[in-house]
Amino acid sequence: MNDVRAQIFAGSVTLPTVGEVLYAGEHNTPPFVVTIGGTELSVVTSFLTDLTVSDMRASTVRSYAYDVLRWWRVLIAVGVRWDQATRAETELMVGWFRSAPNPQRMRRHDAVTPPGSVNVRTGKPVLGTGYAPATINHALTVVSAFYGFHAERGHGPVSNPVPGPADRRRMLLRPSPFDTTFRPRRAPLRQRQSRRGPRSIPDRMWDELVAAMTHDRDRAILSLAVSSGARASELLGVVGGRVDWGMRRVWVVGKGTDDLVAVPGSPDAFVDLARYYDRCGVPGANEHIWRTTRGVPRPLTYWALRRVLQRANDALATNWTFHDIRHTAACRMADDPNLTLPEVQAVLRHRHITTTQAYLVPRVEQLHDKLQEHYGRPRTSETFAAEYAAEDLRTVFGE
Repeated sequence: MNDVRAQIFAGSVTLPTVGEVLYAGEHNTPPFVVTIGGTELSVVTSFLTDLTVSDMRASTVRSYAYDVLRWWRVLIAVGVRWDQATRAETELMVGWFRSAPNPQRMRRHDAVTPPGSVNVRTGKPVLGTGYAPATINHALTVVSAFYGFHAERGHGPVSNPVPGPADRRRMLLRPSPFDTTFRPRRAPLRQRQSRRGPRSIPDRMWDELVAAMTHDRDRAILSLAVSSGARASELLGVVGGRVDWGMRRVWVVGKGTDDLVAVPGSPDAFVDLARYYDRCGVPGANEHIWRTTRGVPRPLTYWALRRVLQRANDALATNWTFHDIRHTAACRMADDPNLTLPEVQAVLRHRHITTTQAYLVPRVEQLHDKLQEHYGRPRTSETFAAEYAAEDLRTVFGE
């Protein structure tokens, strides 16, 4: 058993491929369940039910279900019951995360930009072959919440196998959410996450990206995204009846809510959208406006949109993502002297203005021309008043 634990910790073996997450239906509570050998795990179902009735979206419940299933596979690999798990099994899961390859990353990479390097054109890091620190921390959060849920009901182990933060009292005494000096210590086993600034697409490279689009649909969705700052999931859910041509805006379902909110679009975006309609037809009031172009028209999925960007990235030797377009929209708005920061916050729908303030930080790509002028400017030489003789100055100050 010790050999098995060592192999799992080193990531040299795969976890047992047992169990699956099944879709129970949109109107079921919960919408997803976890099964092992065809048997539904009732302890997991009760946890997912609590998430559902707490008004968590179905996509979040699905994400939690997969994290719990992965935890279950770790326990099956070492022969430990879920209610007998300790910190040792949590450390085992974290060790596996840190060492094992991520199957989602096992795809072809450009030889010029191997995994873990930096794309020289965009300046963005290329994803590595392993699991990201954010993925590990999310898994720890889910497992901790799972055991916390059952602890409140008197089920499971007495102590949570996922260690909590040591300075919880200090976190509760935080004076203000705007206190930027507050730096809570990471809880045990939590991974260090670097804070990266927003990555916007420079205007020249944006023109290249738009030119690489081969269909009016793709150009229209990029134009609408960069002028509205809307997320990919929000734009993909727009139907024909929610396009306001007169006011040049579309109504989207906001992230994490079921509320309809209006996002603006530029005149050029609606011109591109009209060209797309002329080519592919006008959708009905309840039909998705973004549709596939091959075979029977179907709603465009996130993965299909992602593939559109991947093809453009392969042609341009870049690694842009759709979320970079939202960063580009935010940076353009923040750089406009006629827009105030609260107005930019309202368009982007940020909960806290401190999130919007991140787009006020100067970016290297913006400073490139100024820095080139700085590097080419000759160094100033020291001069002295004409009434002082050069020999006297050398005597006093030396050579």
